[in-house]
Amino acid sequence: MSHPSRLFRIAQPLLRPPSWGDAVVFMSLVALIYLGVHQGLSAPPSIKGPEISLSPGHLVYYAGLSTGRMAAAYLLSVIFSLIYGTYAANHRGAEKILIPLLDALQTIPILSFLPVVLLSFIAIFPLRLALELSSIFLIFTSQTWNLTFAWYQSLTTIPRNLTQASTMFHFNPWLRFKTLELPFAAISLIWNSMASWAGGWFFLMAAEIFTAGERNFRLPGLGMYLQEAANQGNLKAIAWGVGALVLTIVILDQLIWRPLLAWSDRFKLQLSESETPPTSWFYDALRSSRLIRVVTHSLVRRPWGRLDEWLTSRLPKTARERRGQRLTWLWYALGLTVALVLVYEFYQAGLMLWAVPLKQWGIIGLGLLTTLVRVAAALAIALAWTLPVGVAIGTNQRLAAWLQPLVQITASIPATALFPVLLLMLLGLPGGLNLAAILLMLLGTQWYLLFNIIAGASAIPQDLHDTATLLQLGRWERWRTLILPALFPYAITGAITAAGGAWNASIVAEYTQFGGQTFKTIGIGAAIAQSAAASNYPMLLAATLTMLLTVGTINRLVWQRLYRVAEARYRME
Repeated sequence: MSHPSRLFRIAQPLLRPPSWGDAVVFMSLVALIYLGVHQGLSAPPSIKGPEISLSPGHLVYYAGLSTGRMAAAYLLSVIFSLIYGTYAANHRGAEKILIPLLDALQTIPILSFLPVVLLSFIAIFPLRLALELSSIFLIFTSQTWNLTFAWYQSLTTIPRNLTQASTMFHFNPWLRFKTLELPFAAISLIWNSMASWAGGWFFLMAAEIFTAGERNFRLPGLGMYLQEAANQGNLKAIAWGVGALVLTIVILDQLIWRPLLAWSDRFKLQLSESETPPTSWFYDALRSSRLIRVVTHSLVRRPWGRLDEWLTSRLPKTARERRGQRLTWLWYALGLTVALVLVYEFYQAGLMLWAVPLKQWGIIGLGLLTTLVRVAAALAIALAWTLPVGVAIGTNQRLAAWLQPLVQITASIPATALFPVLLLMLLGLPGGLNLAAILLMLLGTQWYLLFNIIAGASAIPQDLHDTATLLQLGRWERWRTLILPALFPYAITGAITAAGGAWNASIVAEYTQFGGQTFKTIGIGAAIAQSAAASNYPMLLAATLTMLLTVGTINRLVWQRLYRVAEARYRME
């Protein structure tokens, strides 16, 4: 690992001319957003779900429904992340499109995804099933991005000696995945899974109840319960809902996340064991249970062993195979078809954007600059406190034993549920609504940074800590030569997902409704939310695309280069 002071020299030059990949990404995003707002124009006048009861007796049922949707979305997120991240890490040409596209997709507001997702499912499935699938897909859009970035970052920073060893032993893709890639990424994936669930809880209300003009759909669940309580200004019901959510999070932490963290400690790259490895009472109980061993051997190990043997023997020795001439022409034909569709949708989007008055473009520009300042402020504040706290939790298991569940609970409480209370407290202060907007962005995005920094600190081998102690390195020297270089790839992954989350959270941070009143401030998020509420689809398209262009530019000038620095200089070797 290299000295952090080389960062700026390595990362230069940051500027380079746009490539064909940028054009493809831009046209794809314009077509996607246009399709979403165009679908909104043809939406049915009203789609209403069941009435919500604010009685605490219904909370167990609502919590079960929401947890089931979150689990389904998480499974979909894992599958997507493994496929997308693997392809981006192994194909440099595709990487130029896939990584900027991923950064832009995580920034697209959930309100812009909704019309195309909902109406597409309604056209295929019965109404209730369509609503459930739409909710799951929208939760997926709040969970998958940081998982994909974490998997991609892990694949690009695998130590070269391990990669060379897998090549020398002629590992096929399955063996490489099973014995090298997944174990190396395990710690990062588990911590980012917790962050994904926190992000899912954050946007649960938007995924279970949505209103745009006269169009709305509702699904029973914790998100809908909290949203209804906030709409009625019922603070007692909000407290009951948050309490049910906290209890759900505690149960998941004790039965799932703590056991996984204890299990993942075996995947550290180290020769000596940690002095205080993570523990879990439930994991210890499972390991000591004879009944569990019998069940897992019969129902899991045997089928898994057969699948493992089949994949090991059937997959080719190399990841790439020669493709026939017919398959090549098929890809050309498919690419041409997609290109024609993109050009047509891009043209239609241009016609819609032409209808946006110049005055509204000025509002969008001013809102963009204002939101950019808020995003930068939220990211700076988050980095200032998550770096020392994350390192403390990741390197001190005694501290992590009681702090990690507390962090998990705090991160998973939807800030949107608490925002009305925070808003009432801050409105009387100078710049109260601006402060509230930054605070809500911070509450929704700081956890991506914290979980990634904890993962990076947890992955530092005990051997290196012992070496630093033997060399009698001071606190600053230890940070400069060991901790900061080791954390660099994880901090970049956390920062890019936190920044994307902050842009996305601006939709609810800058425009909110509480107690029958609407509170808004200047910002691109407020412009998007207000346009969606008023069914002003040209303005919605213009504001969303402006945000995406800004995020894409930042990705190209900053995040892509920093990923290259992490890949080239900060591997754990």
